[in-house]
Amino acid sequence: MLWTCRAGAQAAMPAGHAQPAAAASVATAEDIPFAPAHDTIITTQSAPGAWGGERSGNEPTLSDRVVSYTIDANLDAARHAVAGKEHMTWRNRSDRDVRSVYFHLYLNAFQNQGSTFFTERDVQTAHGRSRGNAVLEKGQWGWIRLQQVKQDGRDVTWRFVHPDGGPQTDQTVVRIDLAQPVPAGGTLALDIDFLSQLPRVVERTGWWGDFNLVGQWFPKIGVLELPGERGATQVRWNVHEFHFSSEFYADFGLFDVHLTVPSDYTVGAVGQLQGTPEQKDGKTTYHFVQGDVHDFAWVAAKGFKTLDGSYAGPGSPKVAVRVIYPPEYAASAAPTLKSSIDAIGYFSKTLGPYPYNTLTAVIPPYNAEEAGGMEYPTFFTSEGYKEVEPDTMNQMLSDFVNIHEFGHGYFYGILASNEFEEPMLDEGLNEYWDNRMLRERRQDLVLATPFTKWLGITPHISGFEFERMTAMLRHPRDPLAQNSWDRVSGTSYGTVYSRTATAMHDLEERLGRPALEKAFRLYYQRWRFRHPSVADFRAALVDGSGNAREVDAIFNAYVYGTDVMNDSVSAIDTEEVLPQAGVSWKDGTRSEVVATELDQQIKKQRSDWQKAHPDAKPGEGPFPWHSTVTVERDGASAPELLRVTFEDGTHQDVSWNDDRRWARFEFTKPSKVISAELDPDRHNYLDDDRLNNSLATQPNGAASRRWTADVAALLQTFYSMLGTL
Repeated sequence: MLWTCRAGAQAAMPAGHAQPAAAASVATAEDIPFAPAHDTIITTQSAPGAWGGERSGNEPTLSDRVVSYTIDANLDAARHAVAGKEHMTWRNRSDRDVRSVYFHLYLNAFQNQGSTFFTERDVQTAHGRSRGNAVLEKGQWGWIRLQQVKQDGRDVTWRFVHPDGGPQTDQTVVRIDLAQPVPAGGTLALDIDFLSQLPRVVERTGWWGDFNLVGQWFPKIGVLELPGERGATQVRWNVHEFHFSSEFYADFGLFDVHLTVPSDYTVGAVGQLQGTPEQKDGKTTYHFVQGDVHDFAWVAAKGFKTLDGSYAGPGSPKVAVRVIYPPEYAASAAPTLKSSIDAIGYFSKTLGPYPYNTLTAVIPPYNAEEAGGMEYPTFFTSEGYKEVEPDTMNQMLSDFVNIHEFGHGYFYGILASNEFEEPMLDEGLNEYWDNRMLRERRQDLVLATPFTKWLGITPHISGFEFERMTAMLRHPRDPLAQNSWDRVSGTSYGTVYSRTATAMHDLEERLGRPALEKAFRLYYQRWRFRHPSVADFRAALVDGSGNAREVDAIFNAYVYGTDVMNDSVSAIDTEEVLPQAGVSWKDGTRSEVVATELDQQIKKQRSDWQKAHPDAKPGEGPFPWHSTVTVERDGASAPELLRVTFEDGTHQDVSWNDDRRWARFEFTKPSKVISAELDPDRHNYLDDDRLNNSLATQPNGAASRRWTADVAALLQTFYSMLGTL
């Protein structure tokens, strides 16, 4: 069902008006509808020609550039404000005139507590943990104001709208009513003067001291989707409010940006620096250009230093890699440079060559941690540590954050999914691919500190084990394919990372690594420089692996559903197969075993057998054993291996790969069953309770010791991460 919220009918404000009033969500009949705010799960794959069709690599540009931005920006470092002049061109890909366009004004999420961002934050954090909890005080709020908007020299009007039905006090989406419609296939040009006030670092953007991370800082046009693209059945504007747990979605294009900052500030940005920066009156102007991306962010920080390196690999240009860091975190600079270069190599090898000339990593200063762990094309922010010793927790956290934020350059950057509506395609798949890289490097999540290393204690846990233990497998509340804001809590949103990584781990186990890797490469090949949906990802997995059954088992249960998996061994029953009293026939001759004589017969057989087998192993004897193992299934089905161990030390593996809620497996052997275990090789990480996967007829403390160690490791990781997330 397509639920459409329409734009407001308030009187338009003149272009020079800095604070137009909020509008009601009503529109005229000629308006193009919004994408639905809540019914966002997509199950129908996009048309083959969506977004211009699959890129062959022979086109003049990497992407089909829909938009271009030429921006002149001047940073007032004392006020942490950016005065900007933006010339934007946008191509109307639809078959109809466009009379109004919609822009994101993301910084308005931080102007007051009445924004969609802050109202959702109160609810999400009341029912779970999340980042972005900083409290803004006087002089620390952020906002963006349109000062003038012109189309071909003519003033245009604008008004705030609420595509998702958010509070009327939210001003993160603005409708601009054009002076002249843009015909089908035509190009719109707008000149926008704006002023952006950065907030004190809250989340993703902001300032602290002389550090300015300038993200989501310019007016950015929404995406006009066509029928057959990401579930759309008609032309529609996909332009959501800035939700607390969501990120971004935009068209590919060209950015040509001049940044003027105080000359004693260090600057880094998306894209490649053009020529030599120009100095005048104590300020320096930097010129950055980058095509085939869909966002632009930058940093200006006083007293920061740089460390440079490079990457060269098949199919990629030579990549200039730079780390920008504060002096207090000098120890993190070299590890950040190395892990970033390593990540370029891994993603280039496993998905496709890195296509850009630059990569910039920024380490925020102390007290600006909320600016860390954020991604933009060719540019990301990391985390800093005063000490980074080999094989310690700090090194592990540093490496993982760098790999994860770089990985977004593929799953959010090149595979430009809609992070508002389908966060699993970015955060989740990226988290999975990051853990594969750690696994290939044989790099566990090391929980050691210099002190514990001195004590000779180096606890560790694999990345996938950690994801499993934090994935809320027992009580999932939201499907993985759900959008970012319709979730029960911030904690539930967090499972987009861990539960997706766990589901993809298990899918890899079912398909086999070669088939899974082939499917992911197909997904990348089809959808690079386009905008895939969850349904498009599923289709690539099916086509790449040839195994629709296993792909759909994961998607139906976990991506589109909230199933729980819990298989268990519930009982082991054994009995010796002894002679039975009564009559039997053989070759027409009747024989009878008298019950009163049976005990003596059995006793004699045992005695004779023991004399003949003086070196027999425990459990061996003259009579075979009949053993029955009962397994039960409480939740989603999964292919299981049952390993049954007998008293003589041998074992037998049997397969349980059907939809039965319970099953019994019978064994008649010289020795009895003493233990049984489901998934002994630990393929099914989605099983929420592995303690009931095994059962023994005699006490065995191995499982409790193993799980005690796991829980201890998890607690250490949790307490350590509290200070970094």
